[in-house]
Amino acid sequence: MAKKNTAWFIAQRMAFSRQQSFSRLIIRIAVVAIMLSVTVMHLSTALVQGFQQEISTKMFGFWGHIQVTKFDRNSSFENSPIPSEQAFVPVLDTMEGIRNVQAYATKPGILKEGDNIDGIILKGVGFDYHWDFLAQQLVEGRLLDLPADTMAFEILISQTTANRLRLSVEDRLTVNFIDPETLRIRSRRFSIVGIYNTGIAESDKLFALVDIRQIQRLNNWGPNQVGGYEVFIDDLDQLQAMERKVYYELPASLNSRTIEQLQPTIFDWLELQSTNEVVILVLMIIVAIINMITALLILILERTNMIGILKALGGGNGLIQRVFLINATYIVVVGLVLGNLVGLGLAGLQDQFGFIQLPEETYYVSTAPVAFNWLSIGLINIGTLFVCLVVLIIPSFLISRIQPIKAIRFN
Repeated sequence: MAKKNTAWFIAQRMAFSRQQSFSRLIIRIAVVAIMLSVTVMHLSTALVQGFQQEISTKMFGFWGHIQVTKFDRNSSFENSPIPSEQAFVPVLDTMEGIRNVQAYATKPGILKEGDNIDGIILKGVGFDYHWDFLAQQLVEGRLLDLPADTMAFEILISQTTANRLRLSVEDRLTVNFIDPETLRIRSRRFSIVGIYNTGIAESDKLFALVDIRQIQRLNNWGPNQVGGYEVFIDDLDQLQAMERKVYYELPASLNSRTIEQLQPTIFDWLELQSTNEVVILVLMIIVAIINMITALLILILERTNMIGILKALGGGNGLIQRVFLINATYIVVVGLVLGNLVGLGLAGLQDQFGFIQLPEETYYVSTAPVAFNWLSIGLINIGTLFVCLVVLIIPSFLISRIQPIKAIRFN
């Protein structure tokens, strides 16, 4: 026991004593490699989750999480009408997990302003519409004012449409429609009261918002007919489960679908970002592992004399392995701490100042968004530390093959 304690004490002193210049260089390289790997992992995770969160918020904010429409084969923007007085609406309004249910209707038309002609889809909204999302996206003017006693001839257009047709707030805009019964052209003249910009090109270049009573009048509907309902939920993780709950409350003539099902292209692209994130994390962990294995092997080879002396003093292989693993843990922890400081610091600066700019028409956002998920941050740190230490156990077994007599003479 005395020999073992003596060997442990000497091992600790020798292991943490001043390293040779080459050993110090290898240790610094290993620390920097782990720091850079952790930095890249934190940045990639924060940016990918930021993209997913920001773009999902925009998509759900404009269309809701779940849409309820008539159960038919109509896949156009010319809605099939459904009665507005539905038994499921008050049920959904009081259902736990559902934030809001609001009616809407859409109708395609043709914009004509001077010599400029373009297609557009009017989205009609009513008194139950929640303006929280669009209020944040408003870049000029105000939101629609919907009086109770008369139809509003106001329109809210996107920045994309305004730029394309060179329109501004207070301009007048003519929209032409095809009457569904007579097939004649009908026109409506609207006053532009506001301009919004969500950054989702697919929505911004097509849609403008008007009073839902305009859509009802143009489609020859009654005041108690709408095109469908948008359902907003509280927890996005429960989207599929909530969609099933909504579906079970609907009559046989209606159907419910999530926005992920209606807009699969955008959400498939977002899902692809998660795959890229996993690839980056795996590559960075492999880089950290390779550098740590290299560093540990070099330290063992440079400390062959020390290992021989420790074995001659009665130190066992397990004891000496623990000494080197303690040193390796120290290197990994230092790299993790520096990686956290640099990675999270850069992510925080991007979140605060947005110095990474992006083309909004391609990425749906003008600056790279950042989201801090503390669970992901913790898993990156714990996972990197655990994987590195588990893998480092393998090269540490090289110590058992070192013979004291040869090691003491090793130069």
